[in-house]
Amino acid sequence: MNKYAPIGIFDSGYGGLTVLAEIKKHLPQYDYLYLGDNARAPYGTRSFDVVYDYTLDAVNELFSRGCELVILACNTASAKALRTIQQQDLPKIDVNKRVLGVIRPSAEEIGTITKTGNVGILATEGTVRSESYVLELDKHAPNVNVFQQACPMWVPIIENQKYQTAAGKLFIQEDIKELMRQNPQIDTILLGCTHYPIIQPYIESIVGPDVRVVAQGPIVAQKLDEYLKRHIDMEQRCSKSGAITYLTTENKDVFNKKAGHFLGEQISAIHVKI
Repeated sequence: MNKYAPIGIFDSGYGGLTVLAEIKKHLPQYDYLYLGDNARAPYGTRSFDVVYDYTLDAVNELFSRGCELVILACNTASAKALRTIQQQDLPKIDVNKRVLGVIRPSAEEIGTITKTGNVGILATEGTVRSESYVLELDKHAPNVNVFQQACPMWVPIIENQKYQTAAGKLFIQEDIKELMRQNPQIDTILLGCTHYPIIQPYIESIVGPDVRVVAQGPIVAQKLDEYLKRHIDMEQRCSKSGAITYLTTENKDVFNKKAGHFLGEQISAIHVKI
């Protein structure tokens, strides 16, 4: 086993930090290497080809730094790049390495939560346009009706901490109202972007107590735990000293400040070019 074989966590920006926080809480014994491609974010409005190229760059960077397992903690990357990387690239890179996403675990779980059978998805334009959640829920919960709403302004609002301003709140309110207009019987909303848990309390205050708002972090953490228990060989290849290293393609001082807001603690990142 590599002396240092952390679990890689990738996101186009800062949202994956919400997933990392939950994974670390659930599985504190492992080493983690977080990579944010902040210099090229956001991915949500980019084409499939560009997202695939950028995501593969990031996966290769994490592999080169010892990762045996990489989690795409980004819905857009999971929607637009994961399958191609798994099917076409991993056999050429290393058949023993693995790349997992966040959409399938979320779809598996969300169908068990709804009581009315009506589920709403709040996500980026790229994730909505990909229809990934519609396809995955059709496989895992075929009786569930899926309603999607793209929220193109939410990522910049959250990253720039404008979600508590009047303008920021208005954008958030309007997108939620648009989703609920599609079907007032929606009783479960999945936050289909890893940035969105930052504003989960505000979303919950808008939809009220009868609608359950579900973040992906706890789901992904639980599914990763189950995955490692099923794949003992991979579990044994992951190093365990409880260390976390942060990488960013952005200016590290900018990243440290914004990432600290997401995590609620001070961090010190390393700048990389990919």
